[in-house]
Amino acid sequence: MEVNLIKKEDRVKKTIIALVCGLVAPLAFAQTSTTTTEETTTTNRPTTTTEATTSTTYETGTVSTYEPGKTIVVRGEQGPVSFALGTAARVVDATGNVVTAPLRTGQRVRVYYTGPVEHRTVERVIVED
Repeated sequence: MEVNLIKKEDRVKKTIIALVCGLVAPLAFAQTSTTTTEETTTTNRPTTTTEATTSTTYETGTVSTYEPGKTIVVRGEQGPVSFALGTAARVVDATGNVVTAPLRTGQRVRVYYTGPVEHRTVERVIVED
């Protein structure tokens, strides 16, 4: 019986060793990986914001020259002033009704416009008489 006991102990030892080796082997042969992280910093220039304010101004006077759809020259207190008529320019009477007849020389008007002196664009012309 003693021989059977020794054989049994040897078999248990061999089984335990085989199990330990089986569990440790994957760890021993595990591949290590290296991760490289590259950090890039981009410096952006600050954004420049330009605000353009548009104000509508008017000039009152009498019509000197009028070319429908092109230009109107109004003689006011500071002398003649020329304006570009865009497609959006409206010619209306004092009550707001659209005037379809061409403006006449000497007719009293109020010209509402936007833009600097060299690029005045008419928004509307109100015929005062």
